[in-house]
Amino acid sequence: MTPEDRAPVLVGVSQLDQRADDPLSAREPLDLMIDAVRLAAEDAGAPALLGEASSFRVTRGMWPYEDPARVIADAVGNPGAETGVTTWGGNSVQSVFTESAHEIRRGAREIVVLTGAECGNTQAKARRAGVELEWSKAPGEPDRRFGVELKMRHRLEAQRGIVEPMHMYAIFENAIRHARGETLSEHIERVSELWAGFSRVAADNPHAWIRDPLTAEEIRTPSAVNRAVSFPYPKFMNSNSNVDQASALILASVGAARRLGIPESRWIRPWAATEGHDTYIVSSRDNLHSAPGLRITGRRCLDLAELDVSDLDHVDVYSCFPSAVQVAATELGLGEERPLTVTGGLTFGGGPLNNYVMQAIARMAEVLRENPGDLGLVTSNGGFLTKHAFGVYSTEPPPHGEFRSDSPQEEIDALPTRKLAETFEGPVEIEGYTVMFDRDGPSVGLAACRLDDGGRTWGNTRDPDVLDAMISEEFCGRPARLDAQGALTF
Repeated sequence: MTPEDRAPVLVGVSQLDQRADDPLSAREPLDLMIDAVRLAAEDAGAPALLGEASSFRVTRGMWPYEDPARVIADAVGNPGAETGVTTWGGNSVQSVFTESAHEIRRGAREIVVLTGAECGNTQAKARRAGVELEWSKAPGEPDRRFGVELKMRHRLEAQRGIVEPMHMYAIFENAIRHARGETLSEHIERVSELWAGFSRVAADNPHAWIRDPLTAEEIRTPSAVNRAVSFPYPKFMNSNSNVDQASALILASVGAARRLGIPESRWIRPWAATEGHDTYIVSSRDNLHSAPGLRITGRRCLDLAELDVSDLDHVDVYSCFPSAVQVAATELGLGEERPLTVTGGLTFGGGPLNNYVMQAIARMAEVLRENPGDLGLVTSNGGFLTKHAFGVYSTEPPPHGEFRSDSPQEEIDALPTRKLAETFEGPVEIEGYTVMFDRDGPSVGLAACRLDDGGRTWGNTRDPDVLDAMISEEFCGRPARLDAQGALTF
């Protein structure tokens, strides 16, 4: 077998959604994954792919299954295939794609199937109705587990109330505003215009969950359908996990694709991929408005593909929150004036948790098939701007002749960090913050704080007057006093 015969190609993609009014009549994620896998084989025009696949790999989701890939493989007539499941993280799809492509390139496998699904919409409806969903268990231990479960939250962060992505990414957002020197009004207008661009892309994406375009004013203005969540984010600036969505990707060697008669017009070639991570604990980062690990990892991917950012025709930047998009655009030199998504992002395209990037790669494949010869970049993010993974794709073979990948982690690890002060009381300066809302209005302010010696700690406040001020005035750079329990006074 020649090196070209072993070159990995993406030959089949699929996306599907479910919009069931009654949660008890809705199909479960496992059923959606089986359908998605079959649809991906149909997309390739080669149903025989599924019987010949040597591995089925599933993105971990919010479901009770232990070895879902075994059920899927059995359902499509391939009971002897290897099974696998990923760990948590929005980077996991690209990571498993990269590993699968390398196994094909090495000749270890010829056909690999990736799939994933979430039914967050059905789960939300079931909670509201007070009913239990009787989903399958899919027992057993998968043959492989991809990735390593990591601790990405320090106990002090949790003790001070910063535990959820909506907390941390909103803190990043306000730090970005301060670093850019914008006023509160300038900032929210710019960011809502950015998000309106994502909404317009979703309107043209047949797989998007929300296809009715929203204006920047509708996105930034709190309302009955767009409640304030975490300052400065209302609901329409948050990832939308209340979706029932599934997708699948089928990778094959060029030799297998030709043997099965899959037209080259269906092939998508991976050119390059990289992985890396910033400090696992946000408390240790040099600042809260950048991600140097993202910059180094992303630009290394472009270097491997022998491309400049200006060569990219299409990009999909991981978009759980606007702060993640702004940081990535800045670090990669993309600029915010160009379209930064092919799906509409996790708010409008749909955010099926860890599996979003599979939706993005599938949509990128469709866009590239419609525009042969174009180049596409898909970015991934796991944790709190923590774990990064990138992939460059095209219908054309890479000019350097083979799929390349790398992890520049050693370079990232050499970057400066900050010391966390776990026990501190005294004067601090606000570095980044947010105000969380409940149904009655502002409930708590959460803040990252800098110490005179350059260290970092975390604090909070429930003072109603302070909370009102925090959403109408700039608090980044403001002096405060922190007590031993983490309470801030101004």
